[in-house]
Amino acid sequence: MAELDTLFKIDLQQRLQQPGEIAIELGCGQSKSEGRIGIDRVDLPAVDIVTDLERGLPFFPDESVDAVHAYHFLEHVENLQLLLQEIYRVCRPGARIVLRVPHFSNPYYYSDYTHRRFFGLYSFEYFAREQKRFKRKIPNFYSDFHFITQKLELVFYSQWPGRKFPRKAAQFIFNLNSWWQEFYEENFCYILPCSEIVVILRPDKSHV
Repeated sequence: MAELDTLFKIDLQQRLQQPGEIAIELGCGQSKSEGRIGIDRVDLPAVDIVTDLERGLPFFPDESVDAVHAYHFLEHVENLQLLLQEIYRVCRPGARIVLRVPHFSNPYYYSDYTHRRFFGLYSFEYFAREQKRFKRKIPNFYSDFHFITQKLELVFYSQWPGRKFPRKAAQFIFNLNSWWQEFYEENFCYILPCSEIVVILRPDKSHV
């Protein structure tokens, strides 16, 4: 596949110099929230920068971004570590990173041939310097950049009206605390599949 040239539909340097929050939305597709810089590989009306995010975010200076949003995008990325490293690089200390990704038990995940990966409770713990959220500990020495997980929520939903209430009840119970989240994923994930995970991260730059 030919390499995609980056197309800027806004004056990025001017935008970065303006007062106010700099928020970017990765893989925004056909829509984005007002005020955000939309980035995608397909040139759609909502997209401000057309580029291949597999190459990172080289057009953003270090610590120039206040917020990063990515909804149903990271599962399409081949080199996740590279992109997360780029997100870490461009984020200012205290920046907010809001991600929405499919849970590995989501039965609809496998239908989309563009999906490259799925996620579980511990996926972002591999990038945590201090693992205090869950009882299970996993290796975190694969990367030299780290994030702090501020929030992680399992999301259950159904398109079928009669199934919505029990899933909402499950969502309430299994998000009571991290113990319930781990209990769910160990014992019930294939009995009552989870749709997605919402996670809020902050870059851990305390040791930089």
